[in-house]
Amino acid sequence: MTGGRLIRAALWLVAGASLALPGHHLIATEIAILALFALSLDLILGFAGILSLGHGAFFGVGAYTAGLVSTRWTAEPLTGLALAAGAAGLLGLVTGPLLVRRATDLSRLMVTLAVAMLVHEAANRAGGLTGGADGLQGILTAPLLGRFEFDLAGRTGHAYALAVLAAGVLVATRVTGSGFGLALSAIRDNPVRAAAVGVPVGRHLVAVYALSAAMAGVAGALMAQTTMFVSLDAVALHRSAEVLIVLVLGGTGWVYGGLLGALVYRLAQDGLATLSPAYWQFWMGLLLIAAVLIGRERIAAVLRGRRA
Repeated sequence: MTGGRLIRAALWLVAGASLALPGHHLIATEIAILALFALSLDLILGFAGILSLGHGAFFGVGAYTAGLVSTRWTAEPLTGLALAAGAAGLLGLVTGPLLVRRATDLSRLMVTLAVAMLVHEAANRAGGLTGGADGLQGILTAPLLGRFEFDLAGRTGHAYALAVLAAGVLVATRVTGSGFGLALSAIRDNPVRAAAVGVPVGRHLVAVYALSAAMAGVAGALMAQTTMFVSLDAVALHRSAEVLIVLVLGGTGWVYGGLLGALVYRLAQDGLATLSPAYWQFWMGLLLIAAVLIGRERIAAVLRGRRA
């Protein structure tokens, strides 16, 4: 079994085992949601070469949409999930052409940052709809498929998040392995050459950006439905920075990078916060610097040497 297949098998083994671990369902749900969010960003960063500092806008739009659907229409979770994907995907479809019109990575980065700031301020100003600084309260989640209640221990929410994550991985695998995915890789490597051989660069980038936005919206909806609360933190800029850190740890350009990075990041965060509640961010920063300077390849080489 190759290294990549071994990692994939290990990740799904850990995911399956987490279902049987009492007392850890809530953190496992957070990891699954963060992994889906990171996977959505990797679709545009790792496979299309679009760096974004505003991906949290789509996460927040999905969270608010699911919350509003629950408070004003129906608490059925799958309906809220679908509408959240549609709302976030529509925002991605509308803002995607702004990225295509920008010629440099820096200008694209600024566009994504501007969109995130606009969404954050809109959520803050529309207090009558979103709750503003107080957050959107009163969210309820009906039993999944009419049978499975969302309990305080988080067992149903955990299984629900894992199932949606598995569906997201399947979609991402199919997309990146298709002709469309190969065209995205060509655009990432050399957009001028890709256009010269007939690849519709603009349409492909807008399409994958909308798909990525929809997937991020699903992650936000999962957060809203499992915690039953949405605040401005869902659209805060640190949300976009956090998911970038996850991809730095897990690696870009392969579907399971977000899953691996989310697992490492969230467990490290939880462990460091327990050991040093006041200074855990300092130690997390040192860990990230070490990961960047040493590199995943060298760490993997050391582990292979020890196994040998």
